[in-house]
Amino acid sequence: MVKDIQNLLNFIYPQVCFWCDTIKKESICSNCDKEIKKFSKFNIEKFPNGMEHVYLFKYEGKIRQKIIDFKFNEKPYLKNGFAMLFLQNKEMYSYLNKYDIIIPVPIHKYKEKNRGYNQSELIAKQISKSLKNVKLEKNIIKKIVNNKQQSTLNLKDRKENVKNVYKVLDNKKIIGKNIILFDDVYTTGSTINECDKVLKQAGAKKVAAVTIAKD
Repeated sequence: MVKDIQNLLNFIYPQVCFWCDTIKKESICSNCDKEIKKFSKFNIEKFPNGMEHVYLFKYEGKIRQKIIDFKFNEKPYLKNGFAMLFLQNKEMYSYLNKYDIIIPVPIHKYKEKNRGYNQSELIAKQISKSLKNVKLEKNIIKKIVNNKQQSTLNLKDRKENVKNVYKVLDNKKIIGKNIILFDDVYTTGSTINECDKVLKQAGAKKVAAVTIAKD
């Protein structure tokens, strides 16, 4: 019965390659996988506050368009392809497995209702399924203020715009833990830094920012 239902779903919603959008059995077909690996790279940068940021792409070209489609053009199914980008990169996979918890950067409930999903949560959930002991926690931190869209602001205003908009709901699960804070794009770091601050104030041992791309 389950197999029959899955076959029917595959017929109605056939698997397409994340990158070339053609019908394939894989989330990323072999030809596209080779193309992606040419400009996908494990990048790591360290900050004075002890936080590390790791990412795979520059926010440009096709990867930029894929992220925009995923967030704003109602294409949540792209989550599988994005997750594969992280899981197929050996350095990234090894890095992620050093942590205890993966937390997607939250979006406000009104924005999530309008979009239909939190894009970072969808990818983080897929990634956590394939990691050894890294648990997804999506109700640890909450965005309590529906602030202005960060992309509409300059650097100074972005820093002010995210102050006091995040709140830790359950610190018992993060005390002494090493945490992956997952988001789609790193631009100025204002959002990531604010989340890092409240998580550490609540008892987190270490926080690493992990994103698909850096602007």
